[in-house]
Amino acid sequence: MRFAVVLLSFLLFTYTGFAGSMELIGAGATFPYPLYSKMFDAYYKEFGVKVNYQAIGSGGGIRQLINRAVDFGATDAFLSDEEMREAPGEIVHIPTCVGAVVVAYNIPGVKKLRLTGELLADIFLGKIRSWSDPRIVQVNPGVKLPSMRIITVHRSDGSGTTFIFTNYLSKVSEEWRKKVGFGKAVRWPGGLGAKGNPGVAGLIKQIPGTIGYIELAYALQNCIPYASIKNRSGSFVEPTLDSIMEASNVELPK
Repeated sequence: MRFAVVLLSFLLFTYTGFAGSMELIGAGATFPYPLYSKMFDAYYKEFGVKVNYQAIGSGGGIRQLINRAVDFGATDAFLSDEEMREAPGEIVHIPTCVGAVVVAYNIPGVKKLRLTGELLADIFLGKIRSWSDPRIVQVNPGVKLPSMRIITVHRSDGSGTTFIFTNYLSKVSEEWRKKVGFGKAVRWPGGLGAKGNPGVAGLIKQIPGTIGYIELAYALQNCIPYASIKNRSGSFVEPTLDSIMEASNVELPK
């Protein structure tokens, strides 16, 4: 499965109390922010409790939680057992929502694009440099692809979305796994960096020839096209609400 379905988690210190307080302070992932902003607004109107959430990236949310600067953090890359042991208090993960990381692009005149995991890895490794590369043309019959330089866009901040995307590339490409690996931050072979899902979406929308990874809602909000990705069975799957719900029908880890 190309587009990764992720578990978003709240991270709470179990001893963090806010009795009598009418405001909660949180920080973390930009991935769920389109949903959180609506949820927190509705919660305030219903119960009068304000939730001040700063979408600074999963890495920043985890750091602020560990430093006890916030009541809760949010991340789409759950903490490891080692990170949990090193924390200054007990941390509880609470699932809040699921979503998809999509491969968004800006190719003038191209509204439908197919890619495979191997092609994606080679694009971000810098081995495929043009949209008219024969390997891309081969999986896109009938699509007029321009002879345009490919510009990759990635996150510049510590990001759960990066963790999801690079974890996928490590599974479909042995070369990617050995040379780059996966994590909330990696040493990218090249390309442009931007902060948060909004930053990556902004660069893709502005610069022709770009390709990057963002949460589906950011692609929809910015009217940015995104690719269908070939899955293990050989089908090209388009990220939609239906396909995301189908893919997320799995048992969650403890």
